[in-house]
Amino acid sequence: MFKKRVIIVPVIAAMIASTPYAIAENVPINGNVQSRCVIVTDTPGVYGNPNAYTLTTTPADGGMLAIARVDITLADAYKVKVTAPDTFSSSPSLPDTPVFTGDTEVSTVSDATGMGSYETNKVEYGMTDEYDMTASGSTWFKTSSTATLGGNKAFPGGSYSAMVNVDCIAK
Repeated sequence: MFKKRVIIVPVIAAMIASTPYAIAENVPINGNVQSRCVIVTDTPGVYGNPNAYTLTTTPADGGMLAIARVDITLADAYKVKVTAPDTFSSSPSLPDTPVFTGDTEVSTVSDATGMGSYETNKVEYGMTDEYDMTASGSTWFKTSSTATLGGNKAFPGGSYSAMVNVDCIAK
């Protein structure tokens, strides 16, 4: 009598090699972070025109300083950068490129003890003033801006706008 032997090892090995034993899946984790720093326009600035070649936010010259309020609810977690304008965001066509000057300073704070050194400890570079927000509460920053046309050229009549940039940056 003949015995028939069936060899199935290669078939099983082939089945094992082609069957996926590990399956991977990426599972997302999402979240939203609520900033603990809020920037609010308190007073929009206004340019006065004391002479034909100057626009300024100086109150004595008919202007109004731009004031931004920054509310911090988490102490020592943010720094604030305030940059005075160095160009107009909109204006009539100009006969020359205006030269801008500007400065920012702390005008009011909600906590004189915790925030009293903000102005003296600020770092200035170019048209930007940087403040380390070490206390929670509200701080009001006032920014001046002056634009002058060279050679005593007159500003054309029309509407002029410039933007103060206020950034709250997590440390």
